[in-house]
Amino acid sequence: MDDTLYGTRDKRGDWKPKKLLQYPPVFIWPAKPIAFLKWFFGYPGYLMPWNVVYAVVATLLWLYATPSMETMRTLAPGWIAYLLVRNAALVFVFFGAFHLRLYMQKKQGTSFKYNSKWPSKDNSAFLFGNQTTDNVIWTFASAVPFWTAFEVLTLWAFANGIIPYVDFAEHPIYCAIIMLLIPAFRDLHFYLVHRLIHWPPLYHAVHKLHHNNVNPGPWSGLAMHPVEHLLYFSGVLIHWIVPSSPVHALFHLTHAALAPAPGHAGFDKIVIGEETGIDTHAYDHYLHHKFFECNYADGVIPLDQWFGTFHDGSKEAEDRMNKRFMERAKKYAEKQARRSGTAG
Repeated sequence: MDDTLYGTRDKRGDWKPKKLLQYPPVFIWPAKPIAFLKWFFGYPGYLMPWNVVYAVVATLLWLYATPSMETMRTLAPGWIAYLLVRNAALVFVFFGAFHLRLYMQKKQGTSFKYNSKWPSKDNSAFLFGNQTTDNVIWTFASAVPFWTAFEVLTLWAFANGIIPYVDFAEHPIYCAIIMLLIPAFRDLHFYLVHRLIHWPPLYHAVHKLHHNNVNPGPWSGLAMHPVEHLLYFSGVLIHWIVPSSPVHALFHLTHAALAPAPGHAGFDKIVIGEETGIDTHAYDHYLHHKFFECNYADGVIPLDQWFGTFHDGSKEAEDRMNKRFMERAKKYAEKQARRSGTAG
């Protein structure tokens, strides 16, 4: 595929799509039902390609790679260790596939790559100075254990009747609706957590570790501080309140665990043929890593638009963002001046 047909490249070799980011036709008035249905069932859209992939993976995990409910009634090292290894293997295969094709084999070079540079190999911000090594360590040493811990506790709670259980066979419509709403809820939860950890004290103590990846790659997706992992995977606790099935919880956690790979791929498309490529939907979050204080959400609900932090990739959006920064800097300077005057 010729990436110049879809975007432009600047003097530094950085690529950006010609098409500006926009929210889907959901929270708009007057409503556009036909446009909504085309987006919901179309490609690319709400279901395809990624949400269907995560739902299928979660269902297969439940059917063929999860211990029985009877086994999970007791917190035993055996099945807990099994889930930890299973999750680690899934991350290794899924994240590794993106990294192998795009960053090791470099099958498409820098075609559709936002930042022309490759991951850092001599940067003191990363463990051992290596961005990929750093990202892999945080993923397996922290992300996978936290994911597994939330999964273990939730499945154990389901098995012991501690949280409300709904069977797919008995309530198929209700369960289908919950499945469809999970990605939207994840968007809301991610936004709330994300804004929280951008609060300066938490940003410097916690979230800065993730933002060291100014030029993210697939393994950057789950490279977070343990406190951020705790908050990030906590969204699954909604199933402790809303009547759900274990499949819902697995879909929720699988979505949270796997979605960061394409979301941080660093490429707009994964080229799979002369005229064919799979959209990663990574540009909005790439802009967040580039500018830090925009595009906190990443999905259906136009939260950034509502709160004035949406960046669609245009020069106008960048100007609005810079104006916001300057106004804030001015207020901070005035506040410091008042404090100095009072002290004097």
